[in-house]
Order: sequence, then C-alpha cells, then structure tokens
Amino acid sequence: MVENKKKPQFFAFLKRKRYVCVVFFKYHYIPMDPMIINDPVYGFIKVPRGLLCDIISHPYFQRLGRIRQLGMASMVYPGAVHTRKQHSLGAFSLMQEALRVLAEKGEFIFESEIEAAEAAILLHDIGHGPFSHVLEDVLIKGVRHEQLTLMMMQRMNEEMHGALSLAIKVFTDEHHKPFLHELVCSQLDVDRLDYLCRDSFYCGVIEGNIGAARIIKMLNVSEGRLVFDTKGIYSIEHYLMARRLMYWQVYLHKTVVAAEQMLCGALLRAKELTRRGEKLFASESLQYFLAHDVTIDDFNDNPQILDYFVQLDDNDIFCALKSWSSHNDKVLSILSEGFLNRKLFKAKHVDDFDSATLIDDLKRDISTHYNLSIDETEHFVALKNVSKEMYVAKTNEILLMDRNGELSNLSYKSNILRDERQEISDSKTFLIYPQL
Repeated sequence: MVENKKKPQFFAFLKRKRYVCVVFFKYHYIPMDPMIINDPVYGFIKVPRGLLCDIISHPYFQRLGRIRQLGMASMVYPGAVHTRKQHSLGAFSLMQEALRVLAEKGEFIFESEIEAAEAAILLHDIGHGPFSHVLEDVLIKGVRHEQLTLMMMQRMNEEMHGALSLAIKVFTDEHHKPFLHELVCSQLDVDRLDYLCRDSFYCGVIEGNIGAARIIKMLNVSEGRLVFDTKGIYSIEHYLMARRLMYWQVYLHKTVVAAEQMLCGALLRAKELTRRGEKLFASESLQYFLAHDVTIDDFNDNPQILDYFVQLDDNDIFCALKSWSSHNDKVLSILSEGFLNRKLFKAKHVDDFDSATLIDDLKRDISTHYNLSIDETEHFVALKNVSKEMYVAKTNEILLMDRNGELSNLSYKSNILRDERQEISDSKTFLIYPQL
C-alpha cells in the first residue's frame, strides 16, 4: 500500500475467505453553519457554533426571554414588551461589529479573546430579576444584579469545564486588555448602544435613535484602552443627549415611576403578611424571597438560594398578583388589582414644599376612603427622588484620539458637557399617591 502523504486516508480491511476488500474513508473538515437569528433592529445575527450557541441554549440565558427589558414602560408605551434576551442578542451583534472594526484597524485580538468578549456580552444581564431593575431592592436588598451575574457565570463555568474562564476575566476587568471589558461595561459600550436603539424602536419614539454604526466605526485602541476618533465627537454627543432624553421620556416617565411604586408596594405588603405567618399564593421561589431577607453572604453560604433566584421571572410576579388582587387584605388587593388593570397612582412632580404635612393629609384621606388604618396607608403614599446623570466626568471618561494619537477627555472637548455640568440638574422628585 502506498501512503498518501498529502491527504492521509483511513482504511479498514474486510477479510472474506481468500479475498481482501480495502475500503478507504476520506475525512474532510466541513465547518458547521452558524446559528442565524433574525433580529428586528439589526437583521440577521450569525452566532458561531460551539460555546456561544451553548450559552444561548443554556437555561440561564433562555430565562432572559421571560424578563422584560423595560419593566413598567409598557404602561406608557404598549410596544415596550421586548425582553432582556432580545437585548443581549442585539448587544452581541454590536460586539461582533466592534471587534471586526478594531481588527481592521490593526488591533491584534486572539480568536479566544473574541469569543470571550462575545460570551461576556451575551451573559452580562443574566443576573437580572423579574421586571429587570424594578424589584432589585425589594426582593433582595443590597445585592446588585452584576454580583448575581458573576455568580451565575461562575456556576455555568463549572458546568462547561472552564470554557467561560476567559469570559469571566473580561467581564470582571481582570484581563490584560481592558478595552474588551470597556466594550462590555463603560460610559459608551455596546450594551448602552443596543438598549437605546432597541428601546426607542419598540417604544416608537425617535429620541433614542442614535448612529450606533457610526460610533462603532470611530472605535480605536490606545495603550490597551478603548478610545474614539475625535471626528466622531458629534455622534458621541448625540448619543449622550439621546440617552438623557430616553431616561426622562421613557425609563423615568412619571407614569412608569408610579407603576413601579405600586408593584414594589404590593411586594412589600406581601412580605409583611408572609412574615406574620399568612400563607399567600406564590411560586416556591417567590415564596422563599417573601419569607427571607437575603444578603450577598447568604448567596455565598447557601447555593440553593441561587437556584431559587434563577427560577424567578416576570411570570412568577404576574401569577402572584392575579391571586393577590382578590385577597382579603385591602392593601394587597388594591395595589395588585390596580397594577394589573392599570388603575395607577398619580405621580406629581414637586419642588420644595412641606412634604410632611401634605403626606399626613393624604394618608388621612386615603385612610377614610379605603377604611384603612393610618399605618396601612404607608404603601399608598411615597415621595420618590429619581436622578440620572448624562455623563460622569470623574471616572472612566470617554477618551478621544486625534490624528497624531494624542488622547483627551471628552468633557474637555465637548461644549455640551461643560454646559451640562454647570447648569442642568438631572433630578426630579415625585409625590406618588392614589387618585381618590
């Protein structure tokens, strides 16, 4: 037999009586077709087979399809019912484009680093609880969703025999190329670019419609840091203004704030009743968090708590509210039924005023109207301050790079930011109460 050195061939001998039949098998590497996802914002998204498809198929990631991206915004914008899963896939698409642009500009990135950055952005939101940010400090106090994300990534990494180790380093900014982390989390990252484009698309508003493609084209790397070409400054200013407008017109809309307050009030009342020994209808996972005050140390000491958390999604809350809306406790039933059927509280923008006197008067009126004690009106009146800074100049500034490679902070190049820091306050106070 003559050995073919160019194309190694596998063979098998099949002996029958005095005849020998030689069968040759030729093996050629055929790359598998990527997973194709049709996204309404960016079109077709191609996901390479392997680790990234395994992540998308994982229950932790699929759970994001049962958590709304914008929480209560659908109370104002009925189309805003898209999910964290859609957002994560959109951010993944922008990450692919950003890494391609940087590679074209001469930045050497290993294939393993590309996969790790893409895995990190796919998983960056898996630690969110029901209705995203709304219940973060109600069901679990003092535990940020980023901490839960990291715990879930570490558990997935154990299941995948270390395949996510590099992705975790990118996510926690422990990799020696910080620009990969800055693409995932910074003041101008693919996460923010996607949620502005996606949220404005589903809400039907134009304020968040930014030039994400243009901004990504301006990406560069200098000394390991993510920077932007100076000629892209106007696109970046547009991004910052769009983000500010989206917060006040969508994310912190007064009706959204009122709906969030009602939902939080219903959950807090349910916790009070549960701890008095009353058995409320709730899924096993929701029942656990109603009955216990959980801290980050509890998550570290008892792995089962994370199991309870990953079973929670928007459906647990909706099912519980439907049952609670007919409960004999008036506080719980009024809040639950009002939230489900959009009988929302009023949110009035207030300036300096005698809040204590006004709130006491409101509580007395509510007490009389609903036949409740004064103590039971606590969940019906709230003075809530909401704020959002358009840009933080003190930490992790957006860096601009001119043609000579010189770097400068955005806050020193942009007239908008200088005006913003001196004259414009991004804070409002709402008085929230029922319309009797």
